[in-house]
Amino acid sequence: MSLLDVLDIIIPATLLTAAPLIFTALGGVFSERSGVVNIGLEGLMAVGAFTAAVSTYFLENLGAGAASPWLSLLIAAAAGGLFSLIHAVVSISFRADQTVSGVALNLLAVGVTVFLVKLFFEGAGQTPFIKHRIDKVDIPGLHSIPVIGPMLFSQVAWTSYIAIAIGLMVWAILYKTPFGLRLRSVGEHPAAADTLGINVYKMRYIGVFLSGVFGGIGGAVYLVTIAGNYNAMTISGQGFLALAAMVFGKWHPAGAMGAGLFFGFAQSLSITSQQIPLLDQLPDVILLIAPYVLTLLVLAGFVGRAEAPKADGVPYIKGQR
Repeated sequence: MSLLDVLDIIIPATLLTAAPLIFTALGGVFSERSGVVNIGLEGLMAVGAFTAAVSTYFLENLGAGAASPWLSLLIAAAAGGLFSLIHAVVSISFRADQTVSGVALNLLAVGVTVFLVKLFFEGAGQTPFIKHRIDKVDIPGLHSIPVIGPMLFSQVAWTSYIAIAIGLMVWAILYKTPFGLRLRSVGEHPAAADTLGINVYKMRYIGVFLSGVFGGIGGAVYLVTIAGNYNAMTISGQGFLALAAMVFGKWHPAGAMGAGLFFGFAQSLSITSQQIPLLDQLPDVILLIAPYVLTLLVLAGFVGRAEAPKADGVPYIKGQR
């Protein structure tokens, strides 16, 4: 097997597994750029995945057909946004410890979703498998381009391209619009932003809400492209990988997107290993833990050089500097 053949296998798998991480990491960027630490990304993905599984299942029964998974992405985005408001109220209005609130959000998400699965499906431990997914496709015309066509435009889900496009859009919003400037200002120096008439609390609520929207989409994308159904272990570490991608990307949309692709590559190895010489001889457990080992190595080597927004994790009290 040539190197090009290996890349033809790994790159499409990387794009597939990276999409949920990119969406969720971008959500984390919104929250932390506004000054609110959000380690509840795992919980937001769980809520999104659960919502996508349930909404797709019921939409299929209502006759929505192939549109079901796409509609479920919108429903999951709304569910993730609403669920994130718990973290916003506790962290911004009540000024509780943001790390503790994020941990509680993760635990609450798993508990609530598992309870609702049992409630909706007569005590079952998981949802039924959905019939319609967002399948991998060959992009007409582009997949025939020599060399790069099979790598980048063959057997890739549309959500992967959308994730990259959204990453570029988030960069433009944060760094090229007045809204982005205001959001970043309340994460760097909220008191100064307040004196200029910017509502710090409002901007932070928006930042956390957007993190929920993107986290919900990330979980939903994972469900409708990879998992197919929801149980307590469907989201098992992906949210923390997205959190690591955000930190590794230095709280920057482009950096988070690039780190998401890197961690997606690490995850894809466990999916494609049986098709690649040498990797197919490694024990499965090594490839399963590879993404998390790489996360530790990357963060240990680079996190000390990354500088978070200055007011990240610091509750704002009006009138205090």
